[in-house]
Amino acid sequence: MTKAELGHEHPVVNFVLDDPLIAPKAMKIGFETPWISRSKLEAFVDSLRSRFLDQGVTRRLTKCLSQSSCGFNSSVSQLQNSPAPQISNENQAEEIKELMNPLRFPDYFGIRKLVKVKELFEARVHYGHKLGTLEPLMKPYIFGSRLEHIIFDLDQTAQLLQEALNFTAHIAYRGGIILFVCHSPQHTLTVEKTAVEAGEYAHAREWNHSILTNSEKMFHGMTRLPDLCILLSTLNPLMQEHKAVSDAAKMCIPTIGIVDSNSNPQLISYPVPGNDDSPSAIQLYCELFRDAILVGKAKRKEDLKL
Repeated sequence: MTKAELGHEHPVVNFVLDDPLIAPKAMKIGFETPWISRSKLEAFVDSLRSRFLDQGVTRRLTKCLSQSSCGFNSSVSQLQNSPAPQISNENQAEEIKELMNPLRFPDYFGIRKLVKVKELFEARVHYGHKLGTLEPLMKPYIFGSRLEHIIFDLDQTAQLLQEALNFTAHIAYRGGIILFVCHSPQHTLTVEKTAVEAGEYAHAREWNHSILTNSEKMFHGMTRLPDLCILLSTLNPLMQEHKAVSDAAKMCIPTIGIVDSNSNPQLISYPVPGNDDSPSAIQLYCELFRDAILVGKAKRKEDLKL
């Protein structure tokens, strides 16, 4: 392709090359340069529409192609004489940027609005166990102690909880399966109710080793494993590590875990330091994860309509 045939750099190009699901398909048809002609981009969108199953992606591409303020010109001279793009609404421009690749925006779903340090404090998330039970790997998340009980640093907890909620929203946005896991009898009803409200699944009983590692024999057929496991506590009632932690790691399933001061956070993909015993804390966790899942699903429906 000669320089005269090149058009203006289009934001859709960066979206395609950065998206991990679309980029491999784009490379196969020669979509390798940030400069591309309008005809080649239109041909790519047409071919992608027939290859890629997620119709929301192609609709977003088509909309960006038709409504973007960056025009395509057949020559460099026409490009230099073209007027500068006019954006009447700054919020609309920001929305278009986020629409191109949501994974490049840390707070695409507005998760920061859900987490407040004051609510974590009122729910007693900062309370840990006694000093003698402290897990050495949990020391970086500790603020101090009071009356021989460990106190968590809620600033760190809030930040890590935001990251976990953002990841949860992205899984829901992609149509993934989310499994809530808890083995504490006093929280069984709360966890199962949260899973129903979020339209997902829960396992709040005694864990069977075959659920993830040998699902075909367990369920007598091919079974789709969850895309994310949320553990409201990484310990079982005997104060031993929940078997779901190691089973999920063996099957390469990402996990989010509420890790108390006596828990080991090493095998958890997104550890959230905090109290995993208090009913008020568990209730707050469940509400936050439920809201994050519903936000991700609502955003998916909104983008699929574009």
